[in-house]
Amino acid sequence: MQRFFEKAKSNPKRIIYPEGHDERIVAAAIKAKQMGLANPLIFGDEQKIRQNAAKSGLPMDGIEILAPDDENRINRYAEAYSGFRDIRLAIAKKLVAKPLAFCCMAVRQNDADGMVGGVDSATGSVIQAATLAVGYQEGLSTSSSFFIMIVPEFLGEKDKVFVFADCAVSVAPTSRQLADIAIASGTNAKNLLGMEPKIAFLSFSTKGSAYHENVDKVIEALKIARELKPEFQMDGELQGDAAIVPRVAQKKVKESAIAGNANVLVFPDLNAGNICYKLVQYLANAKAIGPVLQGFAKPVNDLSRGATVEDIIAVTAITVVQAQGGSK
Repeated sequence: MQRFFEKAKSNPKRIIYPEGHDERIVAAAIKAKQMGLANPLIFGDEQKIRQNAAKSGLPMDGIEILAPDDENRINRYAEAYSGFRDIRLAIAKKLVAKPLAFCCMAVRQNDADGMVGGVDSATGSVIQAATLAVGYQEGLSTSSSFFIMIVPEFLGEKDKVFVFADCAVSVAPTSRQLADIAIASGTNAKNLLGMEPKIAFLSFSTKGSAYHENVDKVIEALKIARELKPEFQMDGELQGDAAIVPRVAQKKVKESAIAGNANVLVFPDLNAGNICYKLVQYLANAKAIGPVLQGFAKPVNDLSRGATVEDIIAVTAITVVQAQGGSK
């Protein structure tokens, strides 16, 4: 996280928070400003937000408050929303007045560079608002997530970093969706972590060792991904060991640019991804950072209902770094 903090400080971005009624959000936003990580905007009732700030004992210096009854802003957002969603203006006005939609429109309209929310909203609601208002990044049509997994000791290497996707959002992705997940994950590995992405499409089969429709889905996903992003190093279908262990790859794979050295692991479905990241987290004593949302035109990230102030600050820093890279 220190890496993210330092990078965020180098070019702080405007991050908007839709849940100003929550004390944790206000405290985290103020601390993020004090740390030089971000330039926060908090959506909500000004009196309530200032009360929350007073409870935390922190000054509101440099914090911008966006009021729910700002008619000029609501009208501007509604007009834009009505246009690209092709709905009536009156309906658009009702929709953008809601906190998540309002803040996502602030991101779309360049009033903010990214959004962090979810302490009082379901993950599905955050993703839906981002999908409808922010939209997908160019060339993609899938929202997903990834975890940064830091394994303390791996084959003699200390603090080995992997990107695992998708472990939290896409339950049963199609081949096209798997391709989108791989491209978004590889892009984030490069922009956020400075890694040269080596992407493995995982399966219970390695290069035709087994035949099944689930294997076919992964093979097709690789084909699509290569067409969409030919400059990325990708391979599949690969079993987990063939993807990350060189000696296994030498036995199982004849030719591959990444087998045995993959650092971005794309799981065939949410069952595999979610189970695997939790097992690695606890069996290997790995640090799991995430889930971080991806696939949107601009960064939007979700928080757990039980998020602490420190958690919110960490997600804020990640969102700022995503915004620095344009999330593309």
